[in-house]
Amino acid sequence: MIPAVIVAAIRARLARALAPAAGRYTPLRVGSVVVGWLDDARAARLAEFADVFDVRPDGIRFVAGLSLPAARTAALQRVAAALAAAGELTAWRGERYAVAAGFGAPPCFLLERAAARFFGIHSFAAHVNGLVEAADGARMWIARRSPDKAIDPGLLDNLAAGGIAAGTGVADTVVKEAWEEAGVPERLARTATPAGVVHICRAQPDGLQRETVFVYDLLLPADFLPAAQDGEVVDYRRVALADAARLAANTDGPDVVTADASLVIVDCLIRRGLIAPDLPDFLALEALRHPPLQPGPGA
Repeated sequence: MIPAVIVAAIRARLARALAPAAGRYTPLRVGSVVVGWLDDARAARLAEFADVFDVRPDGIRFVAGLSLPAARTAALQRVAAALAAAGELTAWRGERYAVAAGFGAPPCFLLERAAARFFGIHSFAAHVNGLVEAADGARMWIARRSPDKAIDPGLLDNLAAGGIAAGTGVADTVVKEAWEEAGVPERLARTATPAGVVHICRAQPDGLQRETVFVYDLLLPADFLPAAQDGEVVDYRRVALADAARLAANTDGPDVVTADASLVIVDCLIRRGLIAPDLPDFLALEALRHPPLQPGPGA
């Protein structure tokens, strides 16, 4: 079992890092569907693109001429490029997310990944717990992100993780990221098992992160050694699950795990019965795994 003091420290850290977004947010609408949320400053910025958006207090809508997904996608590509040129987005990815009424539904438009948080869209990602079973307990592989990453540079992370691009399925994203970030062969990566989802909704410097993370567990051979293929990961370590919990509790120093990955680690610990349900912080951690995916009452 993970000691109660470590569980309390994780809960306190994640309660801060994943705090619900406060303040006022304006919905971005396509017909009756809300596809994004923008704070006041970003909503006002979109008002400058009057040929694309109709910005009103009750919502932001596309102008009448942009009634088709392809037209919205083209207009948003132009808007995103302007925002990027003004330094208002993170590094350009050249990869687009499908924005729809629900996961797998026909897209309302496609959006450059770097603009996802600016528009507060509901994005999707896959994270992989790289696990090694041992006689004295399971081990977990932890990766260190490159210092050149646009988001969370140099922090610790799950073995593999990545956003689900338009036209790509969850399982294929797992295979892609496992190879690129850890050198896991496709045949082995496809043995990863889905373990559910966790949700994130929090204000970030680049906008509102509204994300569903598909969690996978991948059992790896004891002699497997990860090797990055794309330069996004610079180091790895294999730790006992109790040590993974301690890393997830860290708030400073060189060994801080991203909040997203820490939530995935907590999810794994709960599923494996290593966080006792009678601890005072158990239900709080449960709630942090599945918050509402829209701004809170202050919106």
